[in-house]
Amino acid sequence: MRVDGKPTRTIWPAANGGGVMIIDQTRLPHEFVISELVTLDNFASAIKDMKVRGAPLIGVTAAYGLAIALRDDPGDSGLAAASAKLLATRPTAVNLAWALDVMRAALAPLPPAARPEAAFAKAGELADLDVAICDAIGVNGLALISEIAERKSRVNILTHCNAGWLATVDWGTATAPIYKAQDAGIDLHVYVDETRPRNQGASLTAWELSQQGISHQVIVDNAGGHIMQHGGVDLVIVGTDRTTATGDVCNKIGTYLKALAAKDNDVPFYVAAPSSSIDFAIADGVRDIPIEERNAREVTHMRGRTDDGRLETVRIVPEGSRATNPAFDVTPARLVTGLITERGIIAPRKDALATAFPERLQLVD
Repeated sequence: MRVDGKPTRTIWPAANGGGVMIIDQTRLPHEFVISELVTLDNFASAIKDMKVRGAPLIGVTAAYGLAIALRDDPGDSGLAAASAKLLATRPTAVNLAWALDVMRAALAPLPPAARPEAAFAKAGELADLDVAICDAIGVNGLALISEIAERKSRVNILTHCNAGWLATVDWGTATAPIYKAQDAGIDLHVYVDETRPRNQGASLTAWELSQQGISHQVIVDNAGGHIMQHGGVDLVIVGTDRTTATGDVCNKIGTYLKALAAKDNDVPFYVAAPSSSIDFAIADGVRDIPIEERNAREVTHMRGRTDDGRLETVRIVPEGSRATNPAFDVTPARLVTGLITERGIIAPRKDALATAFPERLQLVD
């Protein structure tokens, strides 16, 4: 995707071969800042503090973090300790565990001296794989948008949070079909949920769409149902941080409410789900997916740019009022129209997922 017209990824090796470069997403949309991660602690903090975020990007970042850590301690203890530190950064997105499992499986059989170089190469492979998967999701999701475009002059899409290229290495998951539709010349408009409390829709998705020149409007989280009631939404596409073997979808808090509104208004509700986000070890998402509880300050305070250009953080609740901050919710499979994967559009059912990804199921069995 593009930043000021220049093709850009969210993560890439530093030119000097030292560390890894990232876009610091906590600074967007007001500042575009590139940071270098050079130590294991840098990588762990970047994931935990959401300088990088989005399930696929978290996985790739962890892979690079493991590679960097092995430069200091390539032995079995170093491999285990670095993996554990990275795994503990965020509990909900399964891509994190998936990427670290892939890395350990590739590195454990190697002699320690060979591990650092092999790890860096493997992390690069995972980054390229993520781009290919998101590209395929875009192609498969384009069919849904094209079908609507055959009967409507403009396609109106609603998305929640940021499942764009900033959440992946490139293309994004939920936005990939949108970008493919733009390339195909389809006239479309995107309603962007602000996505409280961190406002990833308002700050990140809107920034992405602006960079790509796509028509969009930011709406408050509570407006989606109203717009659906009045026929303003043709299609909902969201991302996922963890999808169960039975098709339940864990995504940013507020996704469940959008799915309920879509169901009540007969609006198709699709989830862009790369295979790395599917957890075949879990069947009941509401019961078994761990939901990250983040700092209450994300709810009680907001950061933005003042009219005179200053970046300020302000309290928006009374002193003494407490807040709770679950970062994700689970949308049951019955509310999901389909899963847009790299292998096609799949029904949110155990048999359909097992047929599409038998190699993932075998790892669990």
